[in-house]
Amino acid sequence: MGTTRRCLSVLAIAVLSCAASPCWAESEKVLSPRPAMSNSGIPYVADEEARPAELVEAIRARRPGGKLLNLDRMLLHSPNFAKGWNGMFAAIRNQLSVPAKLRELAIMAIGVLNHADYEWAQHEGEYLKAGGTQAELARLKNIRAALKDSALFNEAERATLALTWEMTHDVTVRRATMRRIRGVLPDDQVVELIGTIAGYSMVSRFVVATGIQIE
Repeated sequence: MGTTRRCLSVLAIAVLSCAASPCWAESEKVLSPRPAMSNSGIPYVADEEARPAELVEAIRARRPGGKLLNLDRMLLHSPNFAKGWNGMFAAIRNQLSVPAKLRELAIMAIGVLNHADYEWAQHEGEYLKAGGTQAELARLKNIRAALKDSALFNEAERATLALTWEMTHDVTVRRATMRRIRGVLPDDQVVELIGTIAGYSMVSRFVVATGIQIE
């Protein structure tokens, strides 16, 4: 009996040691690999197979830590499409004068309106970095409520939400809404904001249709 107890003790120590060591981490990697297939059934392009190299590097340059996203791995099925996409969104994110918070506010609203969880997940942190708050994010889960919330959102923000709602939900923008957004932004920023809303509406439809999972 004493020998049996000693053997069981040694076995228990070995199991606990493995759980706290790289051997457990390695088994986790085997059990939970990065998905190779989207929810639509379209496979992601593997990082090591992504081509051409110069395009992949340009995409990596826009990504935190130089890591490709699942969105990139889907786009890279068509390098020409991925190239145009990367150039357009590089401009939207880095080269426009419309305030970053209004840009990210519109993107978050589109994510809700089009049920694009991937878009929301990718931009939640960006919204906070642009000056947004957790309270605002919680309110944005209900766009109708956010449109009327003058305590959390100023006039420029509520006008942006109204424009986003109409472009996304109705397509047609009412003249009163256009006058409202032009009353708080110069025309160059109005055009940029409209282009941003249109662009990220495309993103939302793309990620939903292709079934891209959140990393």
